[in-house]
Amino acid sequence: MKADPIELTKLLDLQGLDTAIEQVKHKASVLPVHQAIADLMKRRTQVAEDLIGAKTVLSDSTVIAERAEADVVPVRERLARNQARVDAGEMEAKALSIALAEIVHLKQRVSDLEDAELEAMEAMDRATALVGQLTESVGAIEQELREQVDARDAQVAELAAEAKALGQTRAETAGQINAALVTLYDKIRSRSSGVGVTKLQGRRCGGCGLEATVTDYNTYMNAAPDDVIRCAECDRILVR
Repeated sequence: MKADPIELTKLLDLQGLDTAIEQVKHKASVLPVHQAIADLMKRRTQVAEDLIGAKTVLSDSTVIAERAEADVVPVRERLARNQARVDAGEMEAKALSIALAEIVHLKQRVSDLEDAELEAMEAMDRATALVGQLTESVGAIEQELREQVDARDAQVAELAAEAKALGQTRAETAGQINAALVTLYDKIRSRSSGVGVTKLQGRRCGGCGLEATVTDYNTYMNAAPDDVIRCAECDRILVR
């Protein structure tokens, strides 16, 4: 292929623009804010799960407390009736013995139910406090997440505008080069890590970094000024 040496120089400019565009895109994809958002989302998920657990404990302890309160009421009433009968002094010895034994049992039952109720109420208090703390934490994380998302969107938009401006310059530059040469360059670039053209630096290719053999180097240097030469090792376009 033949090409005006000036076009080959512009091809290097095109490569510089393509490299700059790729760098901007890469920068947009690796912004620290992306990791910050991912970490916040992970924290939000964990705290939300903890909140569900705390609410479950609160619900369960509330049910236990209410059940204990409901169970203790008839036991207290029965205890009061038995105690009244004993205090009245009108029971026979055998009935009195049975009543006294039942009073002991009922008192223990009341004590057990009251302990269960107290334990459940303490669990309720702890769960209520934890639910409040976790709810606040979720809110704080959500706020920080919104701020980070806004920051990400702003940074990505800025980089997108930069990439767009570079793209426009790229289109203008490509328009000044023979279309066939640009097509060849794009084809090579697509399969060569984004680099389709490079300078011949001494005897070394600026793309693959390998030094040309004496024979290849002589071929490069003896080619006509408008010949499009390619690296014998990596096949990239070489500009002398």
